[in-house]
Amino acid sequence: MAVLGPESLTLEVPDLAAGIKFYTDAGLLARVDDQIARFRCAGQERDCLTLIGGAARKRLHHIALRAEVLNEIAVNVEEHGGKVVAAPDGHETDGLWVADPHGLLIHLVETPSDTVPPQVAQFEINAPGRIVRTRRSAMLPGHGYKSAEPLKLGHILLFSPDVPASVAFVTEALGMGLADKAQDIIAFCCARRNSDHHVLAFAKSPGIGFHHASFQVGDPDEVGRNGRALTEKSGKGDWGFGRHTIGSNFFHYIQDPWGSWFEYYSDMDFIDDHALWTPTNYGIEDSLANWGPPVPSDFVHNYEVEADG
Repeated sequence: MAVLGPESLTLEVPDLAAGIKFYTDAGLLARVDDQIARFRCAGQERDCLTLIGGAARKRLHHIALRAEVLNEIAVNVEEHGGKVVAAPDGHETDGLWVADPHGLLIHLVETPSDTVPPQVAQFEINAPGRIVRTRRSAMLPGHGYKSAEPLKLGHILLFSPDVPASVAFVTEALGMGLADKAQDIIAFCCARRNSDHHVLAFAKSPGIGFHHASFQVGDPDEVGRNGRALTEKSGKGDWGFGRHTIGSNFFHYIQDPWGSWFEYYSDMDFIDDHALWTPTNYGIEDSLANWGPPVPSDFVHNYEVEADG
């Protein structure tokens, strides 16, 4: 039994129209039915994000993870401080619904793996002693590039009041693996086979909540170009262009209408077999970026907890 990868996340939001604009500007495809908007990446066959309108404020409703052997997971959940729960009203009853020890709602589903994104052109860099591109420019004029088209939902980062406890639950009850961490402040978890460096992560906060969802694009240029374009459209804060130490991915984060974040990424570390991977406990100085612009003052602020206060 094990989690195989991310499926989707669902948020309750106060302004559905603002959410539809933000996420379609980000390049996701929307289907709207009254007060529910469902989004997917072009070329993918299932939704990766759902917004439920009409809420008093933004709040994480649940995340969904692809998994296998759900009957064994159900037993492990009860043994490691979680609960098997009924599907919330109005939501799918298939799969397995569980609550972790902090009350985080997780929907485990047995669905096929993602449609493999189309192969993109190799990102070529002329380097000292290694010239791979001659007599041609690497870049088109700015107007020669199409709008963002994210390829897949790569990972979800959530807030947790006890990061080690959250990691213990998803590794011991859900069969995930710890990829890396930075003390008890942030931790990154992967599937145990053929996984991006992380598909689920936790950052320390007084309570649970949604921090960001991360979407893969073709190369670092797309990260920077799409991140800048979405920042200009949203009029909110951003952080990027930069590169993480943990996971090695290039990033650009853009703040959504409610203070949480959307990330474009490329070039993520890959763990083919977690048994052959050695997790590293990084210093706090490497918990966010290897290089990049200054971190926004509210980048790790959990507005969902503030609203509860």
